[in-house]
Amino acid sequence: MFKFLFGRASKKPEVIVRETQRETVMRTVRELNEILPGLSPRASIGVDLQNGTLSIALPEQMPDEAKALPAPEPKPEPETPDALDAADTATKPDTPAQADKP
Repeated sequence: MFKFLFGRASKKPEVIVRETQRETVMRTVRELNEILPGLSPRASIGVDLQNGTLSIALPEQMPDEAKALPAPEPKPEPETPDALDAADTATKPDTPAQADKP
């Protein structure tokens, strides 16, 4: 609990092993090969030989997204009283103005 005050129980230095570029590429390809065959419809994979890059066009909806609930419908904006008055005067025929107001 108070390792930051009293130090660690073991005095072994922590060695952080960095992943090499080859290991990164191999892991990424392995992960892509695990995911892409399960997509329906299939993803389109393109190779740009000029730049040495890959591009993947994914379907609109992924299989795990299909299991999620749909997004709620946006609520209509409440109408302001000014908008209601403008709508009422547009639908009512012209009426004479009242001269006497109490």
